[in-house]
Amino acid sequence: YRDLAAESVFEYGARAGIWRLERLLTEYKLPATFYACAVALEQNPEVGAWIKEAGHEPCCHGWRWEEVWKLSDAEEAEHIRLAIASIEATCGERPRGWYCRYGASVRTRELLVAEGGFVYDSDIYNDDLPYYVQVKGKRHLVIPYSFTYNDGKFGMLPAYGGPADFADNLKRGFDQLWREGATHPKMMSIGLHPRLIGQASRIDALREFFDHALGKGQVLFTRRIDIAEWWNAHHHEFQR
Repeated sequence: YRDLAAESVFEYGARAGIWRLERLLTEYKLPATFYACAVALEQNPEVGAWIKEAGHEPCCHGWRWEEVWKLSDAEEAEHIRLAIASIEATCGERPRGWYCRYGASVRTRELLVAEGGFVYDSDIYNDDLPYYVQVKGKRHLVIPYSFTYNDGKFGMLPAYGGPADFADNLKRGFDQLWREGATHPKMMSIGLHPRLIGQASRIDALREFFDHALGKGQVLFTRRIDIAEWWNAHHHEFQR
């Protein structure tokens, strides 16, 4: 059955929240990676056009909002192909990264490697830094994602008490990683959802974090594809 109330919450992100986020990223001139379901971009082509014009990265979040582990091998492979073609049409480039809704199936990574053209996937939460795995004899890069610095806690437990908790969590995590970064590369994944962070009080908390992080110096806000390319070029230069 349809939950019209829940649908309207998601629609807030498409109608209002995404453009509040757009204005903030544009003001600070910060690049971002957008996890996006292909069909969602088809239904909101202005967002795809903005991603293209601003030089942000479209990372595929699946063909549509579905649980991929319920699909057959052939269905999942076909949906990967549909998603690639769709995002290339809406954003002007094919996705080179992949991140499933909720989580991957046991075959997702093999299907991505078999399809080709993907530089990385983020279907894992088990590390702070990228690493390589072998998939059918091929080296494949994994860039772990995180729920720690994620606005999803505005909508689920354990919940943020308010925007100040979100800003404090980001700043504390950043400060520790910044200290550790004096000797080793460090990566911080900040997860944002337009329907959540796009509320006025919450976007103000994100602005507060941007000011804090940029004020530290020696920090780079970048796309995940840029992290992937840097890692491929430099990973051999250091040890944990």
